[in-house]
Amino acid sequence: MTSISRIFALFFLLAAPPLAADTSQFPRPTELEPDINFWITVFTEYTSDQGVLHDNRSLAVTYEELDIPATVSRRERNRRTGLRRKHYQSVLRTLASGKRDKLTAEERRVLELWPVDVTNEMLRDAINRIRYQQGLSDRFHAGLQRAGRYRGHVNNTFTRLNVPVELAALPHVESSYNPDARSHVGASGIWQFTRSTGRRFLQVDHVLDERNDPYAATEAAGKLLAYNYSITGNWPMAITAYNHGLSGVRRAMRKFGDTAYVRILREYHSRTFGFASRNFYIAFLAAMQIDQNAEQYFPGVVPDRPIDYATVNLPAYVSADSVAKSLGVSRADLARHNPALQRTIWQGSKNLPKGYGVRMPRSVLTGPISQLIAALPADEQFERQLPDLFHTVARGDTLSEIAEEYRTRISTLVALNNLGSRHRIRAGQRLRLPAAGPASIVAAAGTPTTAVVEPQLVAVLADAPATVGLADSPEAEIISPGALAEQLVTTIRGAIQSTLLSDPSDYSVAADNTIEVQPLETLGHYGDWLGIKTQRLRDINKLAFRTPVVVGQRIKLDMSQVAAEAFENLRTAYHRQQQDSFFRNHTITGVREHTIKKNESVWILSLRQYDVPIWLFRQYNPALDLHKVRPGTRIRFPVLVISDNG
Repeated sequence: MTSISRIFALFFLLAAPPLAADTSQFPRPTELEPDINFWITVFTEYTSDQGVLHDNRSLAVTYEELDIPATVSRRERNRRTGLRRKHYQSVLRTLASGKRDKLTAEERRVLELWPVDVTNEMLRDAINRIRYQQGLSDRFHAGLQRAGRYRGHVNNTFTRLNVPVELAALPHVESSYNPDARSHVGASGIWQFTRSTGRRFLQVDHVLDERNDPYAATEAAGKLLAYNYSITGNWPMAITAYNHGLSGVRRAMRKFGDTAYVRILREYHSRTFGFASRNFYIAFLAAMQIDQNAEQYFPGVVPDRPIDYATVNLPAYVSADSVAKSLGVSRADLARHNPALQRTIWQGSKNLPKGYGVRMPRSVLTGPISQLIAALPADEQFERQLPDLFHTVARGDTLSEIAEEYRTRISTLVALNNLGSRHRIRAGQRLRLPAAGPASIVAAAGTPTTAVVEPQLVAVLADAPATVGLADSPEAEIISPGALAEQLVTTIRGAIQSTLLSDPSDYSVAADNTIEVQPLETLGHYGDWLGIKTQRLRDINKLAFRTPVVVGQRIKLDMSQVAAEAFENLRTAYHRQQQDSFFRNHTITGVREHTIKKNESVWILSLRQYDVPIWLFRQYNPALDLHKVRPGTRIRFPVLVISDNG
């Protein structure tokens, strides 16, 4: 293995900015250059059989390079790195005691990794900051090759959505452009969407999971990034929000300033703003530099050629066997080029949905794809989807979510499956569902109708708060994604936070024990989450009986019975359930702007004209005071369509 000095030589070699980077949109403050160069080294110099022990705050402080094969178990990797970590912790303790004379060669080497003015306190703080980073150069090289299949589509999509094409470097950080990438927190595809964030823009259910379709997911990623930018106003924070979530990023911006990137990344502290969040924008800058100078870092790398696809929308519900036979391809080929299709389709319990865009390479087809599909026998086309008979439990599923997805009751599922407890289900378990009636009705002639959004008002009851349970069994197959998505993101994308990455609402309790009232909340909810009577909240806030709380109002809480973190978890879980329920049936396809006219009401516009619930309207206009809207104010509404999930 080469010496540590190689790293510092590389820092100087790699410090040049990318050839085509727009520094006005993606600033590179001088203070961040050592960290950017650290990630360039990880992405280009160390393979997955190698790694480095480093300080997790001062990334340029690299203690040792290690050879650890990628094939060893996580336990064995932790054992080996743990032994070396203890060694350096011992050295740092000695140096932190103030010893500077008669140092051993090892102690002097470690001391010289730090600035000459390093203090004992700084060294003491570093004792518990030693972290191991696995190399990723082989994955990055493979990602540069795979990216060739999709970059034309990504660039065209982002240009159409007015999103900088430089953001096409993000999948190098998230997934190494691997469409089969799955993370242990349930993120999927080249853009590593979680289920709940994906459902905002994609169909994600037991029939289709469009997160796994690089083309559909790219459209969704562009919309999400554009949305993040509309809230944050700058790309460094919009990119950070892609990983950390909008709510936390907005809190950091309020504390340090909208463009105080270095201070936010260096000084902002919260429960969930960890190593991955601090480094996500930095790693993106590194990936962008490599991506734009690929030949310099990986001489001879040849991107894959894009596939020339033909696509046709199905006129009816059709089985996988019928589609494959009609196109003259195997089921395996049909699956390979249509990765959104779920297991239920290949098992035969579901048909390909009506309107689904089947994609196949033109080179394997014997004629125009539209003509091949038009030749489908009439008795193999169905107007309705097959009924749901069974559900295979996935990691993170809860019985309440399953019941809602299939429009049945929890009690029905408990009875049908002889469940001893409504909360005890496990990943891989097969649950029997109530039969949905016959589905084999031959499709009528004519084109399919387009779904139209109808107004939907969500009733809010001040009952016990909804809780979110998590199954602890691993999924059958996990394919590790890129640098941060797998190794780092698990520490910050918890089950609750990950579902609200696109929600800019502030659900935190302030230092003075106050909160901002959000839509769908009542004093009854607060009382339940706090474990106190509602009247207590009325008393401390001087609210008369039956006086409701108002969205945007700040109220004081009595935290005598629960910790702030427990309250926040219950509150966030409640909103997660409400939003998950909504996005099982609705998908965001775009954004409309509206200029307020005299006598117009935001509430009426949202609920009646644009059919958008107030909580979602607030997410697209988080800085707007709903009670101080004047004529001429420009507001934004998401465009919604009813999801056709069969």
